[in-house]
Amino acid sequence: MSVDPAVTGSADAALPVALDAAGGDHGAPPNVEGAVQAARAGVSVLLVGDQVRLHAELGRHEGSASLPLEVVHADDVIGMDEHATDVRSRSQASINVCTRLVREGRASAAVSMGHSGATMASALLTLGRLKGVDRPAILTHLPARGGFTTMLDVGANADVRAVYLAQWAQLATVYLRVLEGREQPTVGLLSIGEEDHKGSALVLEAHALLRNLHGHGVNFHGNIEGRDIFLGTTDIVVTDGFTGNVCLKLAEGEAKVMFGWVRDAIQSSVRGKLGGLLVRPALRGLADRMDPSTYGASILIGVRGLAFIGHGSADARAVKNALLRAERAHEAGLIPRLQAALDAAPPAQPTP
Repeated sequence: MSVDPAVTGSADAALPVALDAAGGDHGAPPNVEGAVQAARAGVSVLLVGDQVRLHAELGRHEGSASLPLEVVHADDVIGMDEHATDVRSRSQASINVCTRLVREGRASAAVSMGHSGATMASALLTLGRLKGVDRPAILTHLPARGGFTTMLDVGANADVRAVYLAQWAQLATVYLRVLEGREQPTVGLLSIGEEDHKGSALVLEAHALLRNLHGHGVNFHGNIEGRDIFLGTTDIVVTDGFTGNVCLKLAEGEAKVMFGWVRDAIQSSVRGKLGGLLVRPALRGLADRMDPSTYGASILIGVRGLAFIGHGSADARAVKNALLRAERAHEAGLIPRLQAALDAAPPAQPTP
């Protein structure tokens, strides 16, 4: 069934999630397969993209016609090698259609595995920012001892001001409380030493702001170092988008190398192969924890609506998990609760 994007609807708890089904390195196939999996789990999805191709892909999945899946036509897509600023002039690009559906109250969230810069630009231009937020940030989860560590920003803002970090700490605190049930998540400020006086001018100023917010909606632990990210020293790590993105890509690359080393060691001898048979179940569990598709996508937090950004190479499992996460965020009323927390918090200003 096709839906005319010009028609608006009323917002309610049963709103579908808008998926940029044309985005990503592999286009429609993994997006449609992931949407089918999510729909079978009870999530309603609007598939945004070329309607002919999307209907053809849906036809490959038995029983998809009876699932809560609809197609919204978009005759354009911003490719991975194009400029993010193209969202300004290409109103019919699939990501722009997705964010408009959210703004118009016809979708609960926008999810894209496509051009991350275009997704950020479209969400910001179409949805705007929450009151009290200067810049939105990309929030993601990294596997750590005891579960995961939440980090932001991991790529939206390479150049930042200290006040941004303070605002992101407030947003991440509410996010973990609402979606993960962590009532008093701790916040760490990434630096080159845990002592209060260590770090760049940016870190020193941000430290003062966060210290001022401690006990007022933020549970500030203090400075942390890079190793603390994976030790789970704090629930939340705040840093600039340049540093955060380097940490994220470093973690992903190191995980691949480490599993390669393990594989090579297991296959190096008969004894190693026998041992590999014994540890295979444990290794599979470990691989699952370290697989980015487990979390599906990262939220662009700070915009006045739900927007999630995934990997361009995402598979169907990642798409499914991203849609499930978006549905949970909507059902939990994340956006109004974020705004309420920002309204109630004291201004992020250093103590005189």
